[in-house]
Amino acid sequence: MSHLTRRQFLGSTAALGAAMTAPHAFIQPAWAQSKELKILAWSHFVPAYDKWLDQFVSEWAAKNNVRAVIDHIPHLQIPPKIAAEVATQSGHDIVQLAGSGTEKFAPALVDVQELADKLGRRHGGWTPLAENYSTYKGRFYSIPDYFIDFPGLYRKDLWSEIGMPNGPDTWDELLQGGRKLKAKGFPVGIGLAHHNDSRNSWRAIMWCYGGSEVAKDGKTITWNSKEVREGLKFIKALYKETMTPEVLAWDDASNNRFLASGRGSWIHNPISAYRTIEGSDKALAEKIHIQLSPRGPAGRLSFANCVAYGVTQFSKNQDTAKAFLEALTDNFTDAFRASTGYNNPFLKKYAKGPLPIISEDPKLKLLEKSPEYHYTVGYPGPLTPAADEIYQQFVMIDTVAQFCSDRLDLEAAVKWGEEKIRGIYAKFA
Repeated sequence: MSHLTRRQFLGSTAALGAAMTAPHAFIQPAWAQSKELKILAWSHFVPAYDKWLDQFVSEWAAKNNVRAVIDHIPHLQIPPKIAAEVATQSGHDIVQLAGSGTEKFAPALVDVQELADKLGRRHGGWTPLAENYSTYKGRFYSIPDYFIDFPGLYRKDLWSEIGMPNGPDTWDELLQGGRKLKAKGFPVGIGLAHHNDSRNSWRAIMWCYGGSEVAKDGKTITWNSKEVREGLKFIKALYKETMTPEVLAWDDASNNRFLASGRGSWIHNPISAYRTIEGSDKALAEKIHIQLSPRGPAGRLSFANCVAYGVTQFSKNQDTAKAFLEALTDNFTDAFRASTGYNNPFLKKYAKGPLPIISEDPKLKLLEKSPEYHYTVGYPGPLTPAADEIYQQFVMIDTVAQFCSDRLDLEAAVKWGEEKIRGIYAKFA
């Protein structure tokens, strides 16, 4: 989808009438008085979710006598925007951490351990993925909101023609089947450029082949390994034999358009691509099915884009911000429904299912398993500032792209990537 920057004022007066009949459950807190709240969030890939969130903010603000503003900006602009606000010590009371982990901005955020504990007790505890993303030095500095999974989206009609009606369950099956479908004019599409989907998907493939930048201790660099070499060799074969060079110039919306064009046979993407096609081409949507992200020799591992909210230290409305995040978390089911199944749960109560929409849809029900095999930056170790910088600088993607496009041979690619990784980790030693 195309991202639009929006600034919407959500005042208590304008929303008062709607709040009187609002479906959301709010508890009038003792602290309620005339206050302000500024929230920074990304422009969601499911527009209906942003509409729901804006309405939620409006209703909550009216109920609690708060003047609230929520700003939506493209996801790749979130980290630099937060950094700029931290530098000037002014801006939003609540910032959405999307694209960079809590550890990067923790020194500028309020410790929210007490609130996280309270919400965890209320909703069955936090998943390990949530704890990894939202903690810094063992403490919560953000409240986990949701994660975005990366399943496979495939054309069932095309894969049925080559004897694989359920799509490829392994990456090797994707290579074998994708080779045949490319010959028929229906290539596979995974972007290989500086965008979010690219750095997530290729990282997942590398993990499935046992490769990673760092070990479980979060310190020992493991890039120069047999597993990384095997992963790179497979990745190059997948690119050369199932895709076209166009993927080298893609952005985050390109694979969505690729699938919607009718030319794509398989993409690795959140279900927003499928949802968009449902609204524009129902006949094509019927042919598109969802599968778990493929597995490799090391197992089934996929990348999760994690989203959380932090309260800034410079905020003069910290109690108000915490109260809002408590209310938002308590209304996860409504939020999940508004996202049409895109926002996956961080709370164990919801992670074990069933969930609205996906549990009711035969195509999507398998997504209930997403919390079981999704990991984030730094895997198999913790999310650290060094791991995040490698992710932000597209080190793995640049390594893969140079190897796949024959600018570097295998050993040169491994060496290039290792030097970049070691240089970044040395900065944080």
